[in-house]
Amino acid sequence: MAALVLLSALLLLPLLLLRLRLWPQLRWVAADLAFVVRALRCKRALRASLLAAAAADPEGPEGGCSLAWRLAQLARQRPTHTFLIHGARRYSYVEAERMSNRAARAFLRARGWHLGLCGGAPGSGGVNKQASRGAGDAVAGSDDGAPRATVALLLPSSPEFLWLWFGLAKAGLRTAFVPTGLRRAPLLHCLRSCGARALVLAPEFLESLEPDLPALRALGLHLWAAGLETRVAGIHDVLAEVAAEADEPVPGYLSAPSSLTDTCLYIFTSGTTGLPKAARISHLKVLQCQGFYQLCRVQQEDVIYLALPLYHMSGSLLGIVGCLGIGATVVLKSKFSAGQFWEDCQQHRVTVFQYIGELCRYLVNQPPNKAECGHKIRLAVGSGLRPDTWERFVRRFGPLQVLETYGLTEGNVATFNYTRQPGAVGRASWLYKHLFPFSLIRYDVTTGEPVRDARGRCVATSPGEPGLLVAPVSQQSPFLGYAGGPELARGKLLQDVFQPGDVFFNTGDLLVCDDQGFLRFHDRTGDTFRWKGENVATTEVAEVFEALDFLQEVNIYGVTVPGHEGRAGMAALVLRPPHTLDLKQLYSHVHENLPSYARPRFLRLQESLATTETFKQQKVRMANEGFDPSTLSDPLYILDQTAGAYLALTPARYSALLAGDLRI
Repeated sequence: MAALVLLSALLLLPLLLLRLRLWPQLRWVAADLAFVVRALRCKRALRASLLAAAAADPEGPEGGCSLAWRLAQLARQRPTHTFLIHGARRYSYVEAERMSNRAARAFLRARGWHLGLCGGAPGSGGVNKQASRGAGDAVAGSDDGAPRATVALLLPSSPEFLWLWFGLAKAGLRTAFVPTGLRRAPLLHCLRSCGARALVLAPEFLESLEPDLPALRALGLHLWAAGLETRVAGIHDVLAEVAAEADEPVPGYLSAPSSLTDTCLYIFTSGTTGLPKAARISHLKVLQCQGFYQLCRVQQEDVIYLALPLYHMSGSLLGIVGCLGIGATVVLKSKFSAGQFWEDCQQHRVTVFQYIGELCRYLVNQPPNKAECGHKIRLAVGSGLRPDTWERFVRRFGPLQVLETYGLTEGNVATFNYTRQPGAVGRASWLYKHLFPFSLIRYDVTTGEPVRDARGRCVATSPGEPGLLVAPVSQQSPFLGYAGGPELARGKLLQDVFQPGDVFFNTGDLLVCDDQGFLRFHDRTGDTFRWKGENVATTEVAEVFEALDFLQEVNIYGVTVPGHEGRAGMAALVLRPPHTLDLKQLYSHVHENLPSYARPRFLRLQESLATTETFKQQKVRMANEGFDPSTLSDPLYILDQTAGAYLALTPARYSALLAGDLRI
């Protein structure tokens, strides 16, 4: 009888939970718990590594910063295991260790620090006052008081990039990853902002950099080239200097930080809304990124395909440092080629693909390829994958799993879609938020500020309501800001969010949490615009357009219209060959799937869309260009509400719009 009562209770429990609206959350508890346990194990392992490094001999290679001692540890534990594949070149972990040791010694020699002659003391950063005035002017006081200079790398993704980066870390120098496409004023701005004292550049960039060389020299920069086929006055071959050094390890204390929150690296933001900013990356963040692939359940024997630029966080910290965290193999590509991708994966037996959404879209837009059948990829992990591309990618290239993540270079919060829920970037479960706290708060697009109640406190969103993602700043989750003045971080910190005196990091991103706790990206705060008194999320509009089979690429943004409040939607479109633009079908689709205020008023047909080097769409420049047919050579169309159709935007219709005679 008792067993019957217990069985009945168990059968009725789901109904009770459903009535109490708890079942949608509780059905995922097992997955939530499994991820949190994995995260706790990862934290415990990293803490143990820290303690081991602290207890190690400061003269030994495993007594320094997390990046240096992890590479030395892998060289000891897995010496012959392949770490890096680049084209026809392969490097084991012990070879990577030796190459970076040579690089460290070359940089130390350039500073006037000679091993065995000028000794630094443990805790001093390995540089005494006499040594810090060495050759190359590569040493100067820094913003946190440590005598650690900054060396900028302007290099494509390559093994040499890694050896120099690792060597700089071992030598106790900061590294600045400069985006390879920057020239003239933006390049000089970046070098000034991070206080670079030296620059290593690729020989293939010398021709395009020639007009910049006088300004670079005027900055007092010590200039190196990573290989120099022809002599250029004042530029030395750093690889020749590296090759001349011994490959024995350097003392660990050279790279040991005084605090884990010390800056060890600068990574520049994309600069889509202005000049790039140098985000400070701490030793703590590098250490945390060693656990990235562990959290994604990637194993030591996996082979990871990495075609993202190393100057970007996704490529360097998540891809390379994450690979070091598990001791796996990475196939590094200098440039992504959608046509070569599947041949590469078959050749190297790739099992994990690290993506950003645009790369997946490039692949699904390729014609069928024999090599895409029979691949070994079991997991694609990354960020920015739109739902329609996600579905097409899995349907065409599966069976494989997609693990979408969310994070920012300078941010203190990250999410993982460990349940593989299509379209989600993570979960807001109680367990996850207890370990990695964050909140969604109401945001006013018109004022560009969070909504606050009568007490001046922010208001949490309800399920299904877009909200600004914020995360508390703490010792475990700090925000270091940017190199330069404090004004660069203005708006990134919110105070008195829920309690007097609390401080939260403002991601600048709007997310939605549904009633099951799944998080979905909604829009960037700067991309969402207001029209007809309503907020328009560019990502939602783009998803509707991307459902049309004749469109290959879509970029949605808002443009100002004289005589109208807010911004009207404009869609830049690229056709999928061999299709033509079907204005009638497009209008019908938009009319059926979008409310009136969200329907783009203007269309701009282009051969290709402008993106940044990290494949982010250029919206600000497009918005500034507007929709004037006298200044734009692209075919333009306007939504005529009276005619109920998209019509060619002629000069006459443009004039009628400005005169207020054309209703949009």
